[in-house]
Amino acid sequence: MDLRFGDSKPTDEERAAVDALLGPPESSWEGADRTDADLRWARGGQKARDRRDLLLPGLHAVNDRVGWISEGALDYLCRRLTVPPSEAYGVATFYAMFSVRPRPATVLHVCTDLACAAAGAGALCAGIESRLGTTPGTDGTGGIGGVSVERSPCLGLCERAPAALAIRAGDPVRTAVCAPATVESAVLAATVPDAAPDEPPAAMAVPQAGDPTLTLLRRVGVADPESLDDYRAHGGYTALRRAFALGPAGVIREVTDSGLVGRGGAAFPTGRKWQATASQPDRPHHLVCNADESEPGTFKDRVIMEGDPYALVEAMTIAAYATGAHRGYLYLRGEYPRALRRMRYAIDRARARGLLGDDILGQGFAFDIEIRRGAGAYICGEETALFSSIEGYRGEPRSKPPFPVEKGLFGKPTVENNVETLVNVLPVLTMGAPAYAAIGTERSTGPKLFCVSGSVGRPGVYEVPFGATLGELLELADVRDGLRAVLLGGAAGGFVRADELGVPLTFEGTRQAGTTLGSGVVMAFDGTVPLPRLLLRIAQFFRDESCGQCVPCRVGTVRQEEALTRIVERTGAGAAGDIALLREVGSAMRDASICGLGQTAWNAVESAIDRLGAYE
Repeated sequence: MDLRFGDSKPTDEERAAVDALLGPPESSWEGADRTDADLRWARGGQKARDRRDLLLPGLHAVNDRVGWISEGALDYLCRRLTVPPSEAYGVATFYAMFSVRPRPATVLHVCTDLACAAAGAGALCAGIESRLGTTPGTDGTGGIGGVSVERSPCLGLCERAPAALAIRAGDPVRTAVCAPATVESAVLAATVPDAAPDEPPAAMAVPQAGDPTLTLLRRVGVADPESLDDYRAHGGYTALRRAFALGPAGVIREVTDSGLVGRGGAAFPTGRKWQATASQPDRPHHLVCNADESEPGTFKDRVIMEGDPYALVEAMTIAAYATGAHRGYLYLRGEYPRALRRMRYAIDRARARGLLGDDILGQGFAFDIEIRRGAGAYICGEETALFSSIEGYRGEPRSKPPFPVEKGLFGKPTVENNVETLVNVLPVLTMGAPAYAAIGTERSTGPKLFCVSGSVGRPGVYEVPFGATLGELLELADVRDGLRAVLLGGAAGGFVRADELGVPLTFEGTRQAGTTLGSGVVMAFDGTVPLPRLLLRIAQFFRDESCGQCVPCRVGTVRQEEALTRIVERTGAGAAGDIALLREVGSAMRDASICGLGQTAWNAVESAIDRLGAYE
């Protein structure tokens, strides 16, 4: 792919997909039919460059309509946005959900990550491939119905493992989620999407649904997620009204006094982040909600967006009011079709009822939300990589400082929080900071959501106060006999033994126990799960998801996978040399990688070796 435009032409479908997003081209400089007037001057160049951030939506538009992105479609999109084709090609090939090679209109993504692997994803994939007459990663043209089967990282459906997601390109694009999946149901979803079974209600992922003592999940399964009136009847928009009564400084003070910290894993104080953003003189300020939860085993944000979408809209409005932002971006996983539909509907209804827009609740505050879809890149869960993705660049992390509160999205002060962090702001304001801080422990306040999956009888999202023990949580989930190990924090977390269930689920408690709480992943594994194969899958995940920007991570994740591949069948003394190599590589990644992906890629393997004796 060259820096210059080529001679390839888009098809009518590809052109229509781009024009539906950007509007018709105004001149031949943008791809319209040439006229004599067009030869005299170039028009729209600077204006088009200001729309570089529409590159990712444009790629989605073509991929959704046709199923892949041809050279002609990419060239036309680049002309419309005045983006060098080589740069756009780099962006298009960065994301797993896009293809720049021809493939069938239907792609069946079959999850092979940790929870699904333990639930038989390997046999499921083999059965699907045999039935469709295709192999993973091929174009599938020889298969039944022209379906491409792709083995996928976590789809965020761990409570219903194993899982599959069928996407059929067209206008409109159609999706079908199949979980728990069988060979028959997955093939049906891929070949006859309209015949696929309906997804169960979001409340099915919340075993505690209906419990009146819940705080964050109290509306899931109780209020209609599509009804704004029902949301308000169950306490919705009470928090926003109190925010307007307190004023921006008062809201930040309440959040600070509550002790609320980020729920994405870093545990940074939310009030401090908001205050640092609000105090920046540079304008405009931006708000970004990180809903790109791609950590294997994590699905709590999906459940909130599917089961209580207006709560997120209200929480984002409060955060924007407190920090002086007038535009918010919801960066949502591309693998969450129902969450996308629910959030789009909630935003549209809120806007129609005066709860988003130029004058919210008659308070003179203007704020609106724009949804940006991810496209399958775990690294975009890192805040600066997410900013790059929204701006139309490869999702590569940036060096800090400057920090996002100073120069974030589009180089302006930006506050970024994940879904769970934001919805915690609602009870902070409705019950007051002292009452909220009384929940949990002194250093870890409030309720916490945990995603429990694996060898348990009742997988799902659980809400417990900080300070509950791991054993108490697993008892709620009906852990099965023969528990061997528990993975805390997902692929970037660490293992604990079955005799360590007294670990308190707090940031300080897990740290003292030599592990991490992370984003709240709790995956239980019994003796039937082959641990060496599980560790190899974790290594493969990090190798695939590394953005490749820095050498320690780019090379280290490959070396880690190579070493684990060599020793997966060789235990004991034969593995000693490779284990020593793993420690050396892991230490280098942890010390020298730019972002958290490389810094944590060795954690789970290290804990399995040291705590579980994985290769003895």
